[in-house]
Amino acid sequence: MTQRLTVLAGPTAVGKGTVGAYIRRNFPQIWFSVSATTRPPREGERDGVDYYFVTEEEFDRMIDDGELLEYATVHGRYRYGTPAKPVREALEAGSHPLLEIDLQGARQVKETMPEARFVFLGPPSWDELVRRLIGRGTESEEEQARRLETAKEELAAETEFDHTVINHDISEAAEELVTLMGLSIDNTPDN
Repeated sequence: MTQRLTVLAGPTAVGKGTVGAYIRRNFPQIWFSVSATTRPPREGERDGVDYYFVTEEEFDRMIDDGELLEYATVHGRYRYGTPAKPVREALEAGSHPLLEIDLQGARQVKETMPEARFVFLGPPSWDELVRRLIGRGTESEEEQARRLETAKEELAAETEFDHTVINHDISEAAEELVTLMGLSIDNTPDN
């Protein structure tokens, strides 16, 4: 049986990666895509596991060869994209695929795969989003300001999604997302 693709998107620093990491640890039946990016790895990130870290030239080649399901320049700086072939293979294999991507990418997937399930991960409040971004300490003040400007636009897009999950608590947000995907939180499929 072919599964339905689930797309998770939300503003910067909302916790998409943290919620995704919780799901990876606790729900192994969910298949995650690995995005390609032109940004350098953060400490502890591994090529081919967290992202495919590629050059600008390689990213251009992937676009030209039609290898990306979606791609975008994020925060006016680095490019990210989802390799299409592994996603299609996961769907055909009956896996429960999840894309954890930005708003621009979610909009592109909606154009090509409108049957997908689109889930917006929101923060409990604007102040909490700002606290999370500054608290992680991975961006300069200039980059933080750029990301917060982008976040305002991203928050306004919530109505474009099928469902909203508020990330008050990582495990609760992850379990709500897993339930929306049609899986029970005891790791057994409901259907």
